[in-house]
Amino acid sequence: MNGWLNLTGRILIAMLFLGGAVQKVMDPEPVMRMINSIGLPDLAIWPIAAFNLAGGLCLVFGPWIRGWALALAAYCLVASWFHWELRADPWQVTIMIKNWSIAGGLLILASQSVGKSAPNGSSR
Repeated sequence: MNGWLNLTGRILIAMLFLGGAVQKVMDPEPVMRMINSIGLPDLAIWPIAAFNLAGGLCLVFGPWIRGWALALAAYCLVASWFHWELRADPWQVTIMIKNWSIAGGLLILASQSVGKSAPNGSSR
């Protein structure tokens, strides 16, 4: 049962990153404007989208679930700073707190035994 719960949790967390990648690719302009507002170039959106896609897929299918969980937790914490910079918009503060929560869940996932990360008990 723990393996299935782990997989379900990974899928639910991955959906956020996969959805973010799709959103950035399908409608990049709003994100480009936001990243420009803090001095990053437009082209930064493409490696960010690729990282979101790769991270989301690897959380679900592996490999290196623990490593991806740690990298995505760090990404969420760095992205929190970005949302804090836009704190005049109350929704950005909510997104910042959400990112902390997701980072917390990813850190818990990273702390799990690698051998229990797949439903059948195999390691990835």
